[in-house]
Amino acid sequence: MKEYIILDNKKKIIFLDRDGVINIDKHYLYKIEEFEFTQNLFKTCKYFISLGYEIIVITNQSGIARKYYNEDDFKKLTSWMINEFKQNDINILDLFYCPHSPNDNCSCRKPKPGMILQANHKYNIDLENSWLIGDKTSDIEAGINAGIQNTILIASEYSTETDEINTQHIIHNIIETKNIIKN
Repeated sequence: MKEYIILDNKKKIIFLDRDGVINIDKHYLYKIEEFEFTQNLFKTCKYFISLGYEIIVITNQSGIARKYYNEDDFKKLTSWMINEFKQNDINILDLFYCPHSPNDNCSCRKPKPGMILQANHKYNIDLENSWLIGDKTSDIEAGINAGIQNTILIASEYSTETDEINTQHIIHNIIETKNIIKN
């Protein structure tokens, strides 16, 4: 009788928030000419990929609901951003966004886990061995609410080390994740 080995094809993911993690947060950013990548981002993402992780971006974009910009503006910037990653030999597996305002009571706006759950449904993710990196407590809460226990908060104007943040790690620059994420 033959024995079959069942391979676990779940993906290990690094979930990245956009504003404040991928780029310098400039409040309702939608213009390419105002977009600035954070220091050491590309180097760090290449490190994640070398460890076997794939990258998914999850981002609240209430500027759409608030009519500061429209979805076409957001998609144009997103396409440009993903191309910049490609130019640096980094593949972004996917990007999920919430276009709703905080008052819309949707299931996708962080701290609700909707975007992560959508990603998990689409890609069969190993949430237990994936990571979420954000700069707001709502990012961390979204990860935890989706079943991701491995979370890293990049300290920002939206968080202080005295906040009651249920995260494993607080850092100041994304490059510091190399001291935390090892496999």
